[in-house]
Amino acid sequence: MKKTRILFAVVILIAFFASCKNESDNYIDPRGTDYAGSESCIQCHQVQYNMSLQSSHLKATAPAISGNVLGNFDKGNHTFIYDKDTKLVMEKRNDSLYQVLYKNGKEVQAHRFEIVFGSKHAQTSVYWRNNNTYELPLSYYNAINNWATSPGFPADKPYFDRKIERDCYACHSSNISSRSVNQKSDEVNFLSADVEDVINKKTIVYGIDCERCHGPAKKHAEFHLKNPDIKVANSIVSYKTLNRQQKLDACALCHAGNDGMKMKSRFDFKPGDNLSEFYRSTRDPNDTTFDVHGNQFRLMSQSKCFIKSEKMDCITCHNPHENASKNLASYSKICMSCHQGLKHNDTTLKTMSGSLLANNCVECHMPKKMSNAIKFQISNSKQMSNYILRTHKIGIYSGNKK
Repeated sequence: MKKTRILFAVVILIAFFASCKNESDNYIDPRGTDYAGSESCIQCHQVQYNMSLQSSHLKATAPAISGNVLGNFDKGNHTFIYDKDTKLVMEKRNDSLYQVLYKNGKEVQAHRFEIVFGSKHAQTSVYWRNNNTYELPLSYYNAINNWATSPGFPADKPYFDRKIERDCYACHSSNISSRSVNQKSDEVNFLSADVEDVINKKTIVYGIDCERCHGPAKKHAEFHLKNPDIKVANSIVSYKTLNRQQKLDACALCHAGNDGMKMKSRFDFKPGDNLSEFYRSTRDPNDTTFDVHGNQFRLMSQSKCFIKSEKMDCITCHNPHENASKNLASYSKICMSCHQGLKHNDTTLKTMSGSLLANNCVECHMPKKMSNAIKFQISNSKQMSNYILRTHKIGIYSGNKK
């Protein structure tokens, strides 16, 4: 009898562990059955995974829960005045956050923060309505530590009807479609999904995650868990194996503007693909009016540093797993690796010493500029403010000559 109980217990344990294994093996990512989900990466790539958790890439979109939404709802000014009778108030109601419209002191509309976009410089939010998302009228700007009109929104009247198109999510999330996915990713017609006028909430993969940049990882994870001693990446794209243009295309997918002709959905792009097969710009690459917002690749490609180099790409200066460093001297070291022995003229040396100049290459040669694409207004003000971002067109600017 005792042996029977022991045997029964063993059978139960085997069944338990087998069911755990099968549950993991049968995990279906919304992008397709060849995806493993980025949490699978932590088993072997914990350092990179932990860094990416704090990165702007992963925070490009997020559910609007406490801790993800910028701005303090417990204190400070949460009211935006449109006119003497109309105001929009940021309010916390139970565990949710709302933008609430009041007319003559009476509540007219209340829309909940559902998804947030961005976190580093500013953050805008959307609410759900009829299986689509719509942008809220006010956004939070870190530069002013306050609320102001969302880009392109009027300051004289509230507006709740700007639909966020699916293509916006293509650079702010890792997946979104109109249907649940239960096939391999290459069997999913994302282009047709892009034109369908609904969004399935269950298909959202927030932020730019590991598999958005490295491709489907299920076979890769399974292989290396079974073969931990093999260090050469199997069944996944390693950026070390990509040529310069392939690396640039992977970044340019979302950092080269959004004013061209879409051939295929960005969601369908895999590292190593040719970007021109997905997206074609209709503007002259030498155009001098590219905005500093969202055009980092185009601006960099106009720089003499980039044109004269055979190796320079985005990863030369940036670690994609973490945010851009605030230590400007670290970028100067990269600049000086090519510009060794470069001397500034006497006029420039009068502004600061040579040693200080050597640690501030970026400040002079990639200055911060106003964005014409993103403008906003604060409450009770007719003045338009511009988003300020550092240009990626490396050059000699007026007042900063060597």
